Amino acid sequence: MERSVLIAGGGPVGCIAALALARQGIPVHVFEAEPRVNDSPRAATTHAATLEMLAELGLVDEVIRRGLIEPKFRIWDRASREIIVEFDFGVLANDTRFPYVVQCEQHKLANVTIERLRAFPHAGVEFSARVTSLQQLDDRVEIAVEGASGARKIAGSYLIGADGGRSTVRKALAIAFEGFTHPERFLVLTTPFSFDVEYAQCSRNYFSDPNEWCALFKVTGDDGRGLWRVLFPTRVEETDAQALDAEAVQGRLQTFFPKRGAYPVVHSNLYHVHQRVAASFGQGRVFLAGDSAHVNNPLGGLGLNFGIHDAVELSTLLGRVLRREAAADTLDQYDRFRRPLNVEYVQQQTIANKKRLEEKDPALRAKSNEALRATAADPAAHRAYLLRASLIDSVRKRAAAA
Repeated sequence: MERSVLIAGGGPVGCIAALALARQGIPVHVFEAEPRVNDSPRAATTHAATLEMLAELGLVDEVIRRGLIEPKFRIWDRASREIIVEFDFGVLANDTRFPYVVQCEQHKLANVTIERLRAFPHAGVEFSARVTSLQQLDDRVEIAVEGASGARKIAGSYLIGADGGRSTVRKALAIAFEGFTHPERFLVLTTPFSFDVEYAQCSRNYFSDPNEWCALFKVTGDDGRGLWRVLFPTRVEETDAQALDAEAVQGRLQTFFPKRGAYPVVHSNLYHVHQRVAASFGQGRVFLAGDSAHVNNPLGGLGLNFGIHDAVELSTLLGRVLRREAAADTLDQYDRFRRPLNVEYVQQQTIANKKRLEEKDPALRAKSNEALRATAADPAAHRAYLLRASLIDSVRKRAAAA
């Protein structure tokens, strides 16, 4: 019997890789260390290029049903409360079936994918099962898995490490995680308070400010009633306790949007922000995908999307090799193309997005704002900007290379 492709990590990237393989008839087994899908607030933006891929996998209708369609995003000047620029993905109507983003929280995407995987007898998803080590052999890869019943060894044809930024798989391969960590952390506050009165026309908003930039996004929430996430950078010297202090949280929210009475806050998330790319996305029979291969700041909503693209490309290449339609060295294309694309389309864009929002020099701020307005006002430049921001350009560049 053909050995399974093993996947460490049961988040959306690992599960989508599993579904893409299972749909090709390839046996696959996912191991997730946690007892269930993590439903804490994380990535939510799904771009057009990704929606195209989810359509191919039969997932897009459910993602749209559980999410929120948003064709626009706005960049504001926080101090004046004026819109600097509005971009409209509708200009991509001739480039994609999905000229918008869908705000669908990543735990929903993972759960939908797991539901679909259950239809395949040759696909398994195992929770409370942590991959702790690996060994590569000529014809297989063996992993050690720690679970409720103890430790065991499992052999597979290949291993995909989709086990996050602290990836055990990447560390086991001794692959460097190159880049840097931002000095400040990001604080995400989730509230059911409705900002619709002010921002009903747009659920993706970025506020430029030299002292404290911020971002405001709407998601549907598990009950469909809607939640708003407000993202702030912490001060470099600020401790975790200071940032999460109830009074400080209310102060940040009230300074951003003054209102009568306290804000209800249903979730607070404080995390370090990295811009890092693995020195290699593969070694032998083992490959890295998603956050185990690359991490970035969330401004632009690109990290998870690119991880899903990793999963789709890698599963396509593995399928060709496992069906003996291509030589094993075809898999070298994965690292050869995915890594430079991440640097060009994710690292560069997200670093530039953050720099634009936090710029302190008044002259540089004014110049940047004027450039954004000129881009949005020119139909060709507006389209070009959004082809890049939606990762359609990165997909086209990869297709041209093929």
